[in-house]
Amino acid sequence: MARTVVVTGMGAITPVGLNVGEFWDSVRQSKIGFGPITSFDTTGYKCHIAAEVKGFDAKNYMDFKSAKRMERFSQFAIAAAKEAIEDAGLDMEKEDPYRVGCSIGSGIGGLEAIEREHKKLLQKGPARVNPLLVPLMISNMAAGNVSIAFGLKGKSLNAVTACATGTNCIGEAMRTIQYGDADVMVAGGCESSITPIGIAGFTTLTALSTVDDPARCSLPFDKDRSGFVMGEGAGVVILEELEHAKKRGAHIYAKLAGYGCASDAYHITSPDREGAGAAKSMEYAIADAGLKPEDITYVNAHGTATHHNDLFETKAIRLAFGSHAEKLRINSTKSVIGHLLGAAGAVEFIVCVKAIEESFIHATAGYTTPDEELGLNYCKEPYEEEVRHALTDSLGFGGHNASLVVSKYDL
Repeated sequence: MARTVVVTGMGAITPVGLNVGEFWDSVRQSKIGFGPITSFDTTGYKCHIAAEVKGFDAKNYMDFKSAKRMERFSQFAIAAAKEAIEDAGLDMEKEDPYRVGCSIGSGIGGLEAIEREHKKLLQKGPARVNPLLVPLMISNMAAGNVSIAFGLKGKSLNAVTACATGTNCIGEAMRTIQYGDADVMVAGGCESSITPIGIAGFTTLTALSTVDDPARCSLPFDKDRSGFVMGEGAGVVILEELEHAKKRGAHIYAKLAGYGCASDAYHITSPDREGAGAAKSMEYAIADAGLKPEDITYVNAHGTATHHNDLFETKAIRLAFGSHAEKLRINSTKSVIGHLLGAAGAVEFIVCVKAIEESFIHATAGYTTPDEELGLNYCKEPYEEEVRHALTDSLGFGGHNASLVVSKYDL
């Protein structure tokens, strides 16, 4: 029988807060994190808005030498992992390090490093390229750097499934514990791709909103939605085998009850038009949790605010939940923080845990005009009500679908 997995710690670096407390307070208040891009000159770009992390200083989380040897996405991962480990009260001196693993992914990795060093290559020649370019840019270095920083010698994973990365990393960490390969996993996702080529690439793909008004640029499920807004940050959680957590007296936030995945096998960017893959992912996660669709009351949707995602994800929710879809509370955290790409699923997982802990479902910020094509409850207003079982859904380019079910932990 698979072992029970619980959540004992959480950490977050987001555009609306540099820790879980600040982040969650902002989400509760629909305090959005959008503004003009400051990291480069957007003259000539159609997109000028992003959700940047503000006030982050890597030296607050690691020594200067370590910070210089990693890119921003890895720095975010270290910062979020530090908060999560401290929140869990996890003392590595008392743990078998080979039973504590790491599953932290990035959908893109060190895009800024690639741009910076490619410019050097063209202007100054190959000998001037940073000898650390490769370990700076490759996406597995988030997990690698976190493992090194905190002495995690167990299984180290880096699922890369585009915008489903954070969700898959948490799900694979869950499986690792369930089947006895670890007792504790530090799991999540991170990203930092608000760069010239990142913004240009997503803009020419017509995925990004080109609206300059911060209050109207990210409108998931709204009839006036115009595309997603690029965000950045990290979400990391501590997953733990139940008896291990109880033995050390850890605070248990929630139970990670189910994990499901399915592929659209349809298109490199568009979700399946009928939502079949995403629906199957949700169905698998619910079944894995030993629940029925009607047991779920809250869905934290992928909700990117692109026309295709919001329509096809709604179709998927209807397929997975049947008539119960009409009773669901559905929201999108991307309405507050934008799309964190590989970090999105991990940060949204934290939102589900907080919804269960505080009996609060946040509003989809900016949602004012219902779209008759969609027709479900996308949380125009927040709800204060008990949440016993929540589902978070992630869809990634390439047809990757991943879902997690989070449940209230009953002593």
